[in-house]
Amino acid sequence: MKIYYSGDESFAGQFDELLQRGAMDIDSVTETVVTLLREIREEGDEALRRHIERFDRWNPTASGELRIDSAEMAAAYEGLDPALRDALHLAYDRIKSYHEKLMPRSWIEYDKNGSMLGQKVTAVDRAGLYIPGGKAAYPSSLLMNAIPAIVAGVGEIVVCTPTPDNEINELLLAACHLCGIEQLFKVGGASAIGAMAYGTETIPKVDVITGPGNIFVATAKKLVYGEVNIDMIAGPSEIGILADSSARPDWLAMDLLSQAEHDEMASSILITPDAELAVRVSDEVEKALGSLEREAIARKSIEERGAIIVTADMKEAVELMNRIAPEHLEVMTASPMELLGSIRHAGAIFLGHFTPEPIGDYIAGPNHTLPTGGTAKFYSPLSVEHFLKKSSLIMMSEAGIDELGEACALLAKTEGLTAHEASVRIRLKK
Repeated sequence: MKIYYSGDESFAGQFDELLQRGAMDIDSVTETVVTLLREIREEGDEALRRHIERFDRWNPTASGELRIDSAEMAAAYEGLDPALRDALHLAYDRIKSYHEKLMPRSWIEYDKNGSMLGQKVTAVDRAGLYIPGGKAAYPSSLLMNAIPAIVAGVGEIVVCTPTPDNEINELLLAACHLCGIEQLFKVGGASAIGAMAYGTETIPKVDVITGPGNIFVATAKKLVYGEVNIDMIAGPSEIGILADSSARPDWLAMDLLSQAEHDEMASSILITPDAELAVRVSDEVEKALGSLEREAIARKSIEERGAIIVTADMKEAVELMNRIAPEHLEVMTASPMELLGSIRHAGAIFLGHFTPEPIGDYIAGPNHTLPTGGTAKFYSPLSVEHFLKKSSLIMMSEAGIDELGEACALLAKTEGLTAHEASVRIRLKK
């Protein structure tokens, strides 16, 4: 694993290259995605069936074949190994409990003159969830997207997942049953995003689309934004680790590889002021690679987008990590809470030697749908708020309009909006 030293003359250029980690070339697929979306909008289910035959290698001859029956989900749930079912329930309960704490509140406050201001929080009517599918499906992604929508009070949840060769992951079906999903469709890629954004004869139009996906899914979400709301434009997975001499090299190596095995485009970056630790971690990564089922993927990720950076001190390490703004940030130091105040940008922060990133992927409770590629500088994790909207409440009493009206009318007049001015003045006592 490459080791860089912040004191080297060449480091500034090397670090700039790291900041471009996993950048998605959306322009390269935009023309294709625009065509797919247009076909979905104009032809509906007919285009969906054609796209499925082209990309997933099976032919749904009727629209009804696109939908998975609730009984099939229930059967998958009942057929689960009891220990696995218990694990799903534990994850469900912890995720639900955490997201319930995130719920914003409606509120109303009255002025002394009887006027009222407030905020009304309501859920969207219908949410669309995109869940990667096929043999390598991720039921955890279903939990992380469905549970916030459930907690928010969304009335109708639509789920789309690809089924290459018409095969679907039984655990994903079981997770859908656990979450009470009634509308599950065998549609993937940009086509699924278009179907949920525009609506077809079979798949209803939604108000917001959330969930991870490849470059075609990300591009489609970007293009339909405005027609519907979306959670974020997510790219390849990534991990950043801050570590000092108290950290175990073999633990750090496996944590770096936990993201590298996701995707060849994933990035794994360790920053430490301990040069000896850097070398030992690099050696441990090489030793551990051979034990992974997805060795080829992880090795390419580590070789092309992995890095260990040795800094002068921990302060510099934190500054560099803030510039990276990683999706996942592990703080593997003797006193991790001491660094928390100086960490400004990260999707999720894992504090202490016994908090590996995968605990957040499955069971801790916070959402694992996180901003990537440095967007943690301005994006937040998926939460209940993505499924809510807020309405401002305003009610003027007669005394209130008399108190504020003159200033309001003057501002309207200054902007040349005479009807605005008159609308206020007509209500004044004077």
